[in-house]
Amino acid sequence: MTTRFDPIAATCPAPLAENERVLLGHGSGGQLMAELLADLAPRLGAATIEDAAIVATGAPEVVMSTDAFVVTPRFFPGGDIGSLAVHGTVNDLAMRGAAPIALSVAFIVEEGLPLDELRRVTSSIAEAARACGVPVATGDTKVVGRGAADGLYVTTTGIGVRLPGAEASATHGRPGDVVLLSGPIGLHGVTILGTREGLGFDSELASDCRPLHRLTAAMIEAAGPAVHVLRDPTRGGLASALNELAAASGVGVVVEEAAVPVPAQVAAACDLLGLDPLHVANEGCLVAFVAPDRSEQVLAVMRGLDEGAHATRIGTVVAGHPGRVVMRTLVGSTRVVDMLVGEQLPRIC
Repeated sequence: MTTRFDPIAATCPAPLAENERVLLGHGSGGQLMAELLADLAPRLGAATIEDAAIVATGAPEVVMSTDAFVVTPRFFPGGDIGSLAVHGTVNDLAMRGAAPIALSVAFIVEEGLPLDELRRVTSSIAEAARACGVPVATGDTKVVGRGAADGLYVTTTGIGVRLPGAEASATHGRPGDVVLLSGPIGLHGVTILGTREGLGFDSELASDCRPLHRLTAAMIEAAGPAVHVLRDPTRGGLASALNELAAASGVGVVVEEAAVPVPAQVAAACDLLGLDPLHVANEGCLVAFVAPDRSEQVLAVMRGLDEGAHATRIGTVVAGHPGRVVMRTLVGSTRVVDMLVGEQLPRIC
């Protein structure tokens, strides 16, 4: 007897959407997080929430940002939860064209965490803050019972002053802008995953965790308001960041695959694990939309600093397909680049 193949019966049904509980994917930096913020932001009286906001205090403009860090493992090649907290908050200020002037730090500590580990993280925060030229002005510590937290969580708030000529915002992208990327992508996410799971990736692979405020200051000094958009593509990777910017500015983005710098180790790890490097987190690079008549000048300035030594042009902002990012592939075709859906690499920052 021959059994007739039923393609409908052989198809896995799509799972029902979860609308009443928080999922791990809501913290991914991708589509689920965007949907969550679209739900929550209006409850706070905000149309949108950027990583840092201008606080109306007069001139000079004050910029404020806050963030929480839950990365596991807490220590990894290229950094740790302490330096990551400082750099992440400084970078959020920098993406609005601000120079950091003060940080606050709060610890949520699980009972049983070795004191030496807490001291090590605190020393790392102090060292990173000194290197950034920003003081840790205040802080707080809370201890919770065993099992109520994963060892240690760190929350930081940063205050900065906006630099003269800085007008960068997620909403300021314009057709014709050149898309610049300051360096290679995927290093942080792949390093965290390899360390967490003991995958034995190349021993030279390390997170790109570093501050970017000196790089953005140089870009703004060179081109001022012509630097329309700045964003560090952390959770959700470059793909999610570009989609967020395209949607916020009401423009389209065209990316050249051949121009996107993916380190060989990252490409190999992603191939092995079935990951898309465009969705892998970064902690030490930025993407910028710059007016076309100033883009070469800004690119030259970026390449003159260590943080932007490998900066490159990766695409163009267009009027067509607003809110959508497309990529011209190596074989000459065009594909849509979507935001990350779900959770690709949990607990990466």
